[in-house]
Amino acid sequence: MNDRSSHTEITLSIAAVERDTGLSKDTLRVWERRYGFPTPSRDDIGERAYPLQQVDKLRVIKRLLDAGHRPGRIVPLSLEQLQAIAEQTVDQPQRGSETALGSDDIRSHLALIRSHDASRLRAELTRLLARFGVSRFVLEVVGPLNAAVGDAWMRGQMEIFEEHLYTETMQVVLRGAIAAMPEAGDPAATRVLLSTFPGEPHGLGLLMAEAMLALEGCRCVSLGVQTPLWDIVLASAACRSDVVALSFTGCMSPNLIVDGLSELRAKLPASVALWAGGSAPVLHRRPVAGVQAFSRLLELPVALQHLRERG
Repeated sequence: MNDRSSHTEITLSIAAVERDTGLSKDTLRVWERRYGFPTPSRDDIGERAYPLQQVDKLRVIKRLLDAGHRPGRIVPLSLEQLQAIAEQTVDQPQRGSETALGSDDIRSHLALIRSHDASRLRAELTRLLARFGVSRFVLEVVGPLNAAVGDAWMRGQMEIFEEHLYTETMQVVLRGAIAAMPEAGDPAATRVLLSTFPGEPHGLGLLMAEAMLALEGCRCVSLGVQTPLWDIVLASAACRSDVVALSFTGCMSPNLIVDGLSELRAKLPASVALWAGGSAPVLHRRPVAGVQAFSRLLELPVALQHLRERG
């Protein structure tokens, strides 16, 4: 676990906590009044200042909320109790999925990330890509590593900058794999536009989906992350997209996801399929009419086949 003993004096502003945890300022203030946590001090100008230890606990709480737990039950608990619950509930589907990496492999990759040697990490990931091929690499290497990195971060065993180093390195490897694929030569190839909504900064899942779709012969155009909704509509028309595919993690408000998907579905032509995938639980708990939600990347080839059969 990372030693923070020399950083105990560091505090974060409420804006920084909102950015780092995904919990809104209003939520933090409500919990402070209702549950007695967090308990920020005040800085020289009277603004809330949150110690790192409390921010660590807030990160665990946010991850458990994304897994379906209610704040009234978990916010009052100690960090140790929260971690015990997380061990039983967080990322269980990923742990049970197909993987090309054993426990020792996972541990060695986590150690490599913590060594902060991006060149060695990139070389190792590139070796695994060459060994397994793009499809198995995405499904059986990237997926399990994402889950392991997320768990380590949640338990305080990995710093945010280390998670970012991993993500950026993995994105470089995936972009290289996608760039090396031959472009779809069939003029009738399915055209897919990929992006995320504003407020969704995570693009690794988007790249994983793009790699799988490119393997299926799709013509993919990625706008990257955080594209305004109306620009997605304009880009879809300009690219003559057959599908608009969006990725969501648990960092966005469920209401914003549902409302955004409903609005986008209304603005897109009925002939354009709207697909949504990722780890956000709301995609399956509150399905939006006209939006196909995916829980696994393996579902994409089947959905493409059905789309092509309908013409």
